Amino acid sequence: MFSPDGRFIAYVSLESGRPEVYVQAFPGPGGKWQISTDGGIRPVWARDGRELFYLRGDALMSVAITTRPAFTASVPRSLFQRRTAGGFVEPSYDVTPDGQRFVMAQGSEQEHPPTQLTLVLGWLGELERRVPKGKR
Repeated sequence: MFSPDGRFIAYVSLESGRPEVYVQAFPGPGGKWQISTDGGIRPVWARDGRELFYLRGDALMSVAITTRPAFTASVPRSLFQRRTAGGFVEPSYDVTPDGQRFVMAQGSEQEHPPTQLTLVLGWLGELERRVPKGKR
């Protein structure tokens, strides 16, 4: 995941023996920093680039980031625990542009794995055909 200014990339690596979140200068040269301290996946930058979020088990974690004059990262802190279930939806999320809310997809115990996938091509053209020009 690229930082909003495009100068850094957050990623997950197994180099420590478990998934951990790292940040590296992009395109380089520059440093590399381990952000998570007890495992982590799915890094997402706040839109202002001053915070990096990631998942650690059921917890959504937050790390304050400073990039000037040098890159620094705070100690990770847990924001909240996600409610998880045995559904098939992978835990994915995003943060709103103001950084105040999160949107998360999650499964439920009543869900079953999908048996069919529908791919819709050309949907924008179909939408434009169906919606009158003044209503767009």
